[in-house]
Amino acid sequence: MKIIALGASTSSRSINRQFATFAAQQLTPEPTILRLEDYELPVFSVDLEERLGIPQPAKDFLAQLDQADLVIISFAEHNGSYAAAFKNLLDWASRSRAKTFLGTKMLLLATSPGSRGGATVLHAAIETFPHLGAHILGSFSLPSFGQNFAPGDGILHPEHRAQFHRVLDGVQELVLSSVS
Repeated sequence: MKIIALGASTSSRSINRQFATFAAQQLTPEPTILRLEDYELPVFSVDLEERLGIPQPAKDFLAQLDQADLVIISFAEHNGSYAAAFKNLLDWASRSRAKTFLGTKMLLLATSPGSRGGATVLHAAIETFPHLGAHILGSFSLPSFGQNFAPGDGILHPEHRAQFHRVLDGVQELVLSSVS
């Protein structure tokens, strides 16, 4: 089973990359971890697209999606929305292929230092991604990352840990049934 994980933030200390990686490692010992900063693109505009076409990093991102049995994305929330770099990648990718995700099975996550855990951006993705062809198998928001997560230990709060594993178990069951 090929699992791709992406923390939708360009921060070198991204808590969302940590969380996406942790989730992917619960399902497979060797997930492919994508780094948003490896998909650096000019700010999308129709004029730029007409001049340059679709930049290679957007095509490379789509190629990664096409290889995956499951894509896990953990969203950073910037002012209630996607991080600008992620939104820009999504804009470019969708110009190459309107149904960007082409039925890609997805687990959508979010976390933040705050008590809402990126719930607003996660809700936006849950509402938007199906229109782009995503098949969302599950979602989970982890509040107060610093208090509820530790590298090596994972989710610390028992209730959050149990809820996360219920979501993860359901996702794994759905992916395995479709792969076999």
